[in-house]
This record gives sequence, C-alpha cells and structure tokens, in this order.
Amino acid sequence: MAIPFFKELKISGYLIKQKLMGRKRYPLVLMLEPLFRCNLGCAGCGKIDYPDAILNRRMSAQECWDAAEECGAPMVAIPGGEPLIHKEIGEIVRGLVARKKFVSLCTNALLLEKKLDLFEPSPYLFFSVHLDGLREHHDKSVCQEGVFDRAVSAIKAAKARGFTVNVNATIFDNYPAEEIAKFLDFTTELGVGVSMSPGYAYERAPDQEHFLNRTKTKKLFRDVFALGKGKKWSFMHSSLFLDFLAGNQEYHCTPWGMPARNIFGWQKPCYLLGEGYTKTFKELMETTDWDSYGTGKYEKCANCMAHCGYEPTAATAALNNPLKTMWVALRGVRTRGPMAPEIDLGTQRPAQYIFAEQVQKKLSEIRKDEAAAAAAKQAAKEQKASTAA
Repeated sequence: MAIPFFKELKISGYLIKQKLMGRKRYPLVLMLEPLFRCNLGCAGCGKIDYPDAILNRRMSAQECWDAAEECGAPMVAIPGGEPLIHKEIGEIVRGLVARKKFVSLCTNALLLEKKLDLFEPSPYLFFSVHLDGLREHHDKSVCQEGVFDRAVSAIKAAKARGFTVNVNATIFDNYPAEEIAKFLDFTTELGVGVSMSPGYAYERAPDQEHFLNRTKTKKLFRDVFALGKGKKWSFMHSSLFLDFLAGNQEYHCTPWGMPARNIFGWQKPCYLLGEGYTKTFKELMETTDWDSYGTGKYEKCANCMAHCGYEPTAATAALNNPLKTMWVALRGVRTRGPMAPEIDLGTQRPAQYIFAEQVQKKLSEIRKDEAAAAAAKQAAKEQKASTAA
C-alpha cells in the first residue's frame, strides 16, 4: 500500500511535539462532516436520521478550512453523509491539501468515477472507499444491490489515475471470520490498504440487532487475525490498535483524539456521540467533561471499540513505549492465550437521550436564519422601490 512514509514521519513528529510541550489532550485527526445527506440508507448508520431541513445544510469551504486551522490536527478525515454530494468538495479538498493537511476523503464511491476530475493526485490525499465485505455482504449492508461492483470499478479507476486508495470496513455481528478473511484477501488482490472497525451502536440506526459487544469483537478479530497468519494484508492501523481489537491491550478511549466538526458545530464528546455542541474548538476542549465518557463511565460507550476513540490511544501508547510497539509489530497480533482484563461496567452512568432536543434546537436556528434572510431581502426590495420612486 503506497502510503507516503513522510506522512508517518510528520504525524510522529506532531505527536512528539505535543509530548514535549506537555499537552495532555490534543487532536490527531479532525473528523470533518460538511453535510449529513447521503445517497445510500445503510441499516447500521446513525448519521442520516435528520429532517430534510438539516440534511440540506452544508458547511462552506471556508468553514471547513477554518475548522482545520482552528483544530490544528495534521490529518483531516471527511466522512458524512456522502461528501461527493457536496458541490464544493473539490474546492474543500484542494484548500486542505494546500494547507498541508493529510486528507482522507471517505466515500461509498457511487459518484467517485464521475467526480475524479475534481481532484488531483497528491501525497496528502487518499480516498477511503466504504466496503463492508465482498459483493453479497456489502450490498446487503448498504441495502442496495450493485454498490459493490460500482465501488470496485471506481477504486480501479482512481488507482489508474494515480490516486492513493484504501477501503474502510465496518464489522457487525454474524459476519464469519472466514468471510472477513476472504474479503481481506480480495483487498490484497485489489492493491489497497484496509481499515476495519467494529460498528458503533448508534441509537438511531435502523438495525439494532447486529452490533458487536466487546467480548464478541475480541473473539472475532482473534479468529480473523489467526486466519491471516503469513498473509500480507495491508492494514491502515497501528499494530497496537490491532492488538487491542484482539483483546491483548486494555485501553480507555481518547475521545478528543478525533474531534468532530459538522453543521451543528463542534460535537461533544466525539464523532460517534452527539451530546451537545460548541461554537469553537477551544470551547469543546475546555468545557467537555471528558472524564464522564468512555467504557465503564457511560452506558452508550459500553461496547465501543471503534478506531476513532482507540486509535489515538494506541498512538499515544506507541509513543510512550516504542519497544513494546516494535515487539507487537514484529511478532504480530497474538491470537491465543488470556485476554487483557475487561473494563468494569458496574459504575457507568445511564445513557441520556437528547438527539431530539438537539435537532429541534438546530431547526429553530435554521428557521430563525431563514426568517432573517427573508426580512433582509424584503427590506432591500422595498428600499430599491422607494429609491426608484
């Protein structure tokens, strides 16, 4: 997988700088959602259950660039929704690349071949195409036939044009390890790297029956990695994060490691949980009660092992213990023997459900803005008529 080595060097340099400066909390990747609208309706997705008035909102290119500058993270991931629907997506990406941000454009690839001309190959840009498995499994996951074939065609077209491409897979329950291994073999044949993450149990996802708990996650990934011994699967993860998925590391999440900025503002506390919003990144970092979130602390976090919370933890662990990191990388992920102790859930606080409240608040703001714009337009029209008279 042709990920430029200087990317790893720059990110490592950034991490070392934060450590030398004594910063306890700092961002690693900005999760930038310029829209929520999507052209698919995946059963496991909790990001698109909004009224049309919100789904039709977009962050401007300038808002996206300002968020990247304000946050300061060396890398920007652009999920959604489907980013390629955004009319300014080419301009947004060009501006981020010009600012020397590593950009991961996440897409279901339905529009990718059509939109390739909006982008230029760059060591700072790579496409991350959503593939949850081979044809039958993926098309079932996204609730639409033919998506897998279109995504694979788009991957090949992008690679032929000189773009760096990887795939991202969300893993749910009832997905046999043998089938996941076949999918990983396919990604090797396709010549792409792959990132995998257990699906987070979004409270608003249509399918609530197939989210993995932590015990099932660890057993499944152990089985997958055991099947991969001797194979050259190219993972877009640190060795310690993979070791964590297999139950060999006891980590707590780092929610501020991948902060989320979307049309609502800066999302508390992380990309997966929307429990309030702030206007600035500084306010997000200073006013969020970080100690009240995470597995063992909050019911909604009980089974989460997603990369956006734990990859930053693994990165910090690697920085603090390079010899351990090297050892895990050399020996590979351990797939037998005792697992690390599980986090006690006995004292976690109960879940709060405030999605409807947040939506109504945003709708009120939208209506207020629309009313103000209409009033200003009418005043300008009346002023023009008065001047003409």
